[in-house]
Amino acid sequence: MSFSSALAIYLLFWVMTGFVVLPFGVRTADEMGVEKVPGQADSAPANFRPGRVVLIVTLASAVAFGLFYANYVNGWVSAANFDFFS
Repeated sequence: MSFSSALAIYLLFWVMTGFVVLPFGVRTADEMGVEKVPGQADSAPANFRPGRVVLIVTLASAVAFGLFYANYVNGWVSAANFDFFS
């Protein structure tokens, strides 16, 4: 696998993991008991911490990519494992 292919696959894992991680740990202003800013939506997060999200996403996607790459090198699961019609 070339470096550019590995980087592209890692970035795909990173984006997918980002969408999985984003909804967790976010609290609204009502849940935290703080004042809302005028015009703020009721569902808007009051404690969004992008640095923490990026760190968690980076670590989780690195683990997922590591498993993917280990499978790529060792061939644990291949397309032949999913051939249900033969």
